[in-house]
Amino acid sequence: MHVAQKFEHLLDTCRRPDGRRWTGQQLDEATGGVVPRSYFVNLQKGRIESPGYEKMAAIAKAMGFPPEAWFEEGFATRVGLAEGSDGIAGRVEHLFDAIRNPKTGKPYTNAEVARMTLGDLSEEEVEGIRTGTIGDPTVGQVAALAGVFGVAPEYLLDRAEAFLDGELVDALRDEVVRDIARESSRLPSKEQRLVLGIVRQVLMSRSGADDDFR
Repeated sequence: MHVAQKFEHLLDTCRRPDGRRWTGQQLDEATGGVVPRSYFVNLQKGRIESPGYEKMAAIAKAMGFPPEAWFEEGFATRVGLAEGSDGIAGRVEHLFDAIRNPKTGKPYTNAEVARMTLGDLSEEEVEGIRTGTIGDPTVGQVAALAGVFGVAPEYLLDRAEAFLDGELVDALRDEVVRDIARESSRLPSKEQRLVLGIVRQVLMSRSGADDDFR
């Protein structure tokens, strides 16, 4: 779904308390000028294909939906934002700490991550997002970085609970598992559920085969 279509969907879904859609002027006032009226119009008309994190977060806060809704296919209205957010730089650093290069056992370098995005991010951009120098990364930059670590883009935008448990960290150390997670994270939610169903069917068949040998 194009970002303009997503924005239209959010405008329809997350209306003002009086039931009306947000206008550019109202959003300008609600965000303290972070999202000016002209930006609202350009976003609505599809002239802005990759809005920055600051703009997405400001719109989400003003309209009352979680930032990850920008990336969700089937979004149902939810009120309020998660508490305890430590910012995109903190979440990226957490991924660098938790997911290691399986060949070396060491954290990935900025250069390695940049290469794994296949040209979507430069080494300087990875470093900028990681250190907070780039505090307003675009949708494309967030998606590329999330894809490298095999997480959904919404993890980098908003976190309501602890994300990585020990079992998941161990699984993501495996290169094949990480590739599966990375590639499937780029699929629409319908296809993601299909992939999950296939994996579960394989596990069930293996479980049945193991039982036959007992």
